[in-house]
Parts: sequence; structure tokens; C-alpha cells
Amino acid sequence: MEARGLARLKKKADQQGRTIVFVDESGLSTRPTRVRTWAPRGQTPLLHETFNWKSLSIIGGLALWRFYFQIQAGSIKSPQVVEFLRHLQRHVRGKILVIWDGAPIHRSLLVRNYVAATRGRLMVARLPAYAPELNPVEYMWGISKRMRLRT
Repeated sequence: MEARGLARLKKKADQQGRTIVFVDESGLSTRPTRVRTWAPRGQTPLLHETFNWKSLSIIGGLALWRFYFQIQAGSIKSPQVVEFLRHLQRHVRGKILVIWDGAPIHRSLLVRNYVAATRGRLMVARLPAYAPELNPVEYMWGISKRMRLRT
């Protein structure tokens, strides 16, 4: 399902009047990265960081001209995926096609039951394994992780 598969999905979504939303999750960290800095000659520079081990995660969906996201304390699990899908349905009118990877939380019974309960308003499709380059949300995470996260 590379370019042809995505083109087929787009055509089917257009025929059904669905909005395509690419979805992915990522962990966030304020852990410092290695950087270059300066200090007066002979004085070791000290960098102060507010890092702690509390973890944050983000789940996001990218549609044409829109980016939807939620930040969660801890890791994203099936209940958080269902909560995000509920919020997504409130903000996107009409039928939705969610395209995401094959993560176990996307295939969980809770998520499958929720999608079935939407009676066709929400349809999901999986990207092929090991193909993050096909999901544009991955690029959003890459940009956000290269930039310094504000604390």
C-alpha cells in the first residue's frame, strides 16, 4: 500500500465524502540534547535544565489545513486513543477516514469496538509496517523534537 494504496484510499474517501486524517502518537521529553555553547576562556560553561522524569505523550491528527492534537500525562493507551477519536469526531464534520500505523493500541479491542460503534462515520486504514515516511504526522513530530520544547 505505498503510493498506489494511498491513491486508492484517497479515491474511495472522496467517493464517500470522507475527510482523511493521518494519526500518530509520540512521547515528549524536556531532556537536554547535546549543544555547543560558549563561556569565557578558562571557565567551564554550566547549562541549567529543568528536566525531570515525568513523561508526556501527544497524539495528533493531520488533515488538509488542520492539525488536531492532545497532550497526555504518561503514555498513550487505548482509552486515550478512543478519547482522541471522540474529540476528532466533534471537530471534523461528516465522515472520517483515519490512516495510522499498525500499533497494538490501534488494533486493540477497545478501539475496534469504538470504531464499530460509530456505524460507519469513522473508518480506519493501516499504513504498511515500517513506513513512517508515508505518515505526514511523523514529520510534525520530527520538527517539534528538533526545536526546544518550552517549559
